[in-house]
Amino acid sequence: MKLLVVEDDRTTADYIVGGLRQEGHVVDHVENGRDALWQAMDGAYDVLVVDRMLPGLDGLSLVRALRGAQVTTPVIFLTTVGGVDDRIEGLNAGGDDYLVKPFAFGELSARIQALARRPQMQPETSLLTAGDLRIDLIRRKVTRAGTEIDLLPREFALLEHLVRRKGRVQTRTMLLEAVWDIGFDPQTNVVETHISRLRAKVDKPFGQDLIRTVRGAGYMIDG
Repeated sequence: MKLLVVEDDRTTADYIVGGLRQEGHVVDHVENGRDALWQAMDGAYDVLVVDRMLPGLDGLSLVRALRGAQVTTPVIFLTTVGGVDDRIEGLNAGGDDYLVKPFAFGELSARIQALARRPQMQPETSLLTAGDLRIDLIRRKVTRAGTEIDLLPREFALLEHLVRRKGRVQTRTMLLEAVWDIGFDPQTNVVETHISRLRAKVDKPFGQDLIRTVRGAGYMIDG
């Protein structure tokens, strides 16, 4: 793994870096938050080990800046600040784990391994696509083949849900829960009615259907 250790105490840094390199990892080290921000911004590291009390830019601000820039590299805070509120603050800032000094190196190594195995969240996209259909989530705008389509809020939500899960069948129950926040069958045709309205706006004018009925199962948009 490629790791970045952000620690301003030289003795602690040498101990961590030396131990991780003995385990076969590629390890870089910086002593302040500003250098760490610049170095980690490209997302090239597998895990960041970050002290909270850093010169230049503190650890919390560093992680908040990385998360704001859509850098999803896992972060473990390693710090003497160990109160419950401090841990909560670190995790809310975007940290993935929190280890208090003094610490056992074996535990740090195990936590790093666990973070590296965890699937990383992908940055949230603002544009969804399916064929020639485009959904701009920021502007709440839908177009197909360059033509804007006017949708009501619930129609937009239904289409967004289907496109996010294109290639996967969505049952009536799934749609009721996701789009209408209904955890039971209301014995109405609300789903069917909105699917029909969507087809009239999204499919019919363009001569090619995107929304498909899977008999006995539900609805889907092909991937």
